[in-house]
Formats: sequence, C-alpha cells, structure tokens
Amino acid sequence: MLLCAPIEDAALEVLRAAGEVDVIPADDEELLLSRIGDSHALIVGRNQRITADVIKYGYNLRAIGTLDSHLDNIDVSTARALGIEICYAPDSRSVTIAEHTLGRLLALAGRFTDGRLAGKTLGLIGFGLVGRQIAQRAAAFDMRILVNQPRLTPELALASGVEATDLIQLLAASDFISLHVPFTEETDAIIGAAELRHMKPTAVLANMGHTDLVDEAALLQALEAGELAGAALANLPAVVSDPTPASLALRDHPRVHVAPHVSALLDNQLRDSSLDIARQVAAALTARRTSETLELELVPIEQVVPHEHIDMKRVARLVDRLEEDGRLINPPITTYWKGRFIILDGATRYSSLNQLGYPHAIVQVVDKDREGFQLHTWYHAVSAEEAPDAEDTFQQLHTRLAQIDGLILSPTNADDAQIALQRPESLCFFIDRQGGMTLAEAAPGASKLAVMNGIVDTYNAWGRVERTLLTDIDRLVAQFPRLVAVAVFPQFSPEDVFDAAANGDLLPAGLTRFVIPGRILRLNADLERLKRDEPLAEKRAWFNEFLAGKLSRSRLRVYQEPVVLLDE
Repeated sequence: MLLCAPIEDAALEVLRAAGEVDVIPADDEELLLSRIGDSHALIVGRNQRITADVIKYGYNLRAIGTLDSHLDNIDVSTARALGIEICYAPDSRSVTIAEHTLGRLLALAGRFTDGRLAGKTLGLIGFGLVGRQIAQRAAAFDMRILVNQPRLTPELALASGVEATDLIQLLAASDFISLHVPFTEETDAIIGAAELRHMKPTAVLANMGHTDLVDEAALLQALEAGELAGAALANLPAVVSDPTPASLALRDHPRVHVAPHVSALLDNQLRDSSLDIARQVAAALTARRTSETLELELVPIEQVVPHEHIDMKRVARLVDRLEEDGRLINPPITTYWKGRFIILDGATRYSSLNQLGYPHAIVQVVDKDREGFQLHTWYHAVSAEEAPDAEDTFQQLHTRLAQIDGLILSPTNADDAQIALQRPESLCFFIDRQGGMTLAEAAPGASKLAVMNGIVDTYNAWGRVERTLLTDIDRLVAQFPRLVAVAVFPQFSPEDVFDAAANGDLLPAGLTRFVIPGRILRLNADLERLKRDEPLAEKRAWFNEFLAGKLSRSRLRVYQEPVVLLDE
C-alpha cells in the first residue's frame, strides 16, 4: 500500500500488519502514478487532491484512506464506481468537541445549578455532526433534548431521539443551551438581548465556538441582572487584539466559566482518527468484492421471511407494476438470522415476487450490529369513522376488544402503565381521548403474538389507524381530531423480532420501523433473468457480472444520509 502522509506509530503498525507499506512524498504525483497501479491501498494526508485520473491508474486499489475529516479532495464517485472503499473518520473532530462541550455542561451544573444533568432539558442550537454527538451523550445522562436546526428531517429527529422546535420555544424550555452553528451573517449574534429574555433565570448558556454568535454585552447585562444563572465561554482567540470591555468583563464575571477554545484540543485526536482509518483500510483489504461488498445476495426465496403481517392489497398492486416494469428497482433489506433472511423493509416486494413464482430473490443483507442500526416501535392512534362526540366512544372499541380470545383488559394509571408494560404478559396500554388508561394483557397460556395481532386487527377493522410517536392526548387530538385512543406498545428488541420471524410468528403490521444505514436504492435488476429456471450458482454468476458492469459505468452518489444510489 502507498502512504503519502505522516501517520501515528500505532496506525503504521496496523497497516504493516495488513501488508507492505511504501512511503512516498505527497507532492510527487509522477511517483504516485508510477506506483499506484501495484498498490491495493492508498492513504493520503489532509488537503491532498486525488482526482479521477489518479484513481483510474490504481486498477488494483481496494481502499483509499484520507486523514481529512471530509471527502472534498477525493473523487468519491469514481472510487465507488470502481469498487474502491473510502476510509475516513468524519466524526473524529466532532467527538472531541462533543466531549469538551459535555464537560462544560457538567461544570456549569456543578457551579450554577443543582449539579444534575439528569431530568434536565438541553437545547442544541445547530444539529450537525457535533450536535448529534452531544445529543447521543446527553441522552446517556437522561436529558430531554430539544433541537433548533433548519431542515431537520423527521428521519434524523427520530434516529437521534431529539425534539425539533423553533428557537424561541427552545430558549424558553431549556435548562442548558449550547450553540453549535457556524458563524455566518445569519448567525451573527444569534443570541442577543431579545433571545436572552426568553430564557429561564435558572438556565445556563454554553458557547464554546465563535464569540460573535452571542451578543456578549447583552449576556453580561443579563448575568448582572440575575436573568440568567450562568454561562460557559471560550477564551478570547489570540487574533482578537482589541477585545471590548464587555468581553473582558464577561470573562471575569463570577457566574461565567471560561475554558480553552476547543480548537486547542483538536490536535490530540489525530492519533485516534489515524488509527481508525488504518483499521478501516486493513479491513477493506480483506473484504469481499462486488455483490458481497454491496451486501447484496441472490438467495432462494424460501429462505426469505417477513417479520410482520403483510397488506395483501398492496401486494396485488405491486404485482401488476412489477410485471409491467420488468425491473426490481429497490431490493428488500434483510438481516441473516438462524438460517433465514429476515425482512426489515420491503416485505411487499418479497411477497409480490413470491406470488409471481420467482424461485430466487435479490436482497440486501445488513448486520444488526452495524453502527446506526436501530429498531423503533410505533404507537397506533385509533380514530373513529365519525366525530367522537360521545364520551362512551372508547367503550365501543373496548367492547370489541373484549371479545378477543386470551385478552385481559383492566384499568390502569400513568404511574403503573409503564411498569406494567415491562411484564411478560403485557401487550400494550390504551390512553383514551379523556385521558383514561386501559392495560391489555395476554391471559395465561394464550399466545402473546396471536392476541396482539387480534388487538391490531380489531381496531383496524373498527376505525382508522395512524402511526405515531406521541402519547400526549392534547397534541394527538390536535393532529387526529377524531381520535378515540392511542395504543402504546413496548419497545421491541431486534433479537425478539428476528426470533419470532424465524419461527414463523409475525408481528402486527405497522408496529416496527428499522433505521438501516447504507440502504441500496435503484438497483434496477432484470426480473426476467431473475425468474429464469436455472441453477443458483449460474444465476449468482450473472448477478455478480451485472453488478460489476453497473459499478464500472455508474456514478454512485453518496449522501450525508447513509444511502447508496446505483444510478446508470
């Protein structure tokens, strides 16, 4: 492998254990081009440009590693199209900054509040890589996390366990507020006198980034007036030759915690990030190629099983479209468990292929231990077909539910419901429109999944059902005016879901949602070839050739969201 940048000794040892390391100067492109053809890996330093022409000379390359925390200097599309793994550490800087910020929050809690983070509300202004790393760590402290970030997607909010809100609501509700936005014309003094007035007098503010994100004169005035409990600020940068009196007074204020700017700490993470990249490169050199690298497999369809019940009406619609299109656009996503490919997403596609008599299926196979892989459980908002103006509306549904064999319904309350949900026999609890709560349990000897499916089937037949993550009745009624009740289910573990599916026991439809990093889209595989009656080995050889051809002529688009598009 070629190494074009100084690297930490520990990282160099990892590389040497994986193969022979040839060190060359970063600025000698002629030497690089003469050596790259014989190399299986290339590691470059920060700001070193690797163009498509350079990459194409590396016809044996399996991996390109960069010590940069971004990929701006590498032609990723060309590398991916040639099946070359890109190895970098995008989170290395963000982890350092996040840990630094959490340290400041703990210091603020100890000096200016009751010393606790647990149960408090953290407001994050900005939710990029750093914000997400902070949210992950704050969640471990049992903090509620509010986020103000333009264009925050529901996917990101769900995956990160945060609540998106506007700036004023964040300021008013937060006990700790931390800024993580870049300094621009729009964010200049994003926290000024008007914003400070919305904060609690017991709240504390942390700004470890650009000093001009905060109107420091206004912050000093708020602290002097007792309108804010405290603040954490970075030392003034050395480039500030003539700081304002307010900035100097602020950093001498007894209710201000001053710490080194985080940039002073970032050099310390170079060792960890270079070691991470070296390990990625070493792993890429032993990784499989083509379909295996893409996690795509062509498998007997009888080995593929869904994990939840399937809406056959949707299957009927898709059958017609598949026959007309003649292509499998997006493969079902599965995980391999106990000899079965358990479908995580795409059960309708699988059922359509099965109904059409396909002997084999193309599936993406992901590892449940992959970073970012998560399972979320939806709640079900049940609405009446007509406006629920009578107080006994839930009683009507209750009467239907009570007819389910093996189901026990009993009244409960908010204090007991969540505890009861942890018991093995508990299935869910209902919160009705008036705030009453009813616990649903399986009777001794009854099949839990059978009874749970009976519950969902019953209220699906009775009214209209929408998926939700809310349990607040007022907010639910505002969203679903005909709401009768919300069914709150326990959080399932992936292993329990996979075990049930492998045994042929299916969950109710619409309860689970898997967050799957790196899903593959726009495969566009030829269904006519997939349906042929030929040995699996021959069909797999065709599929590998198909993928190799697609990769050689495609420009793969890599998004910040973990998605791979196999465009022609």
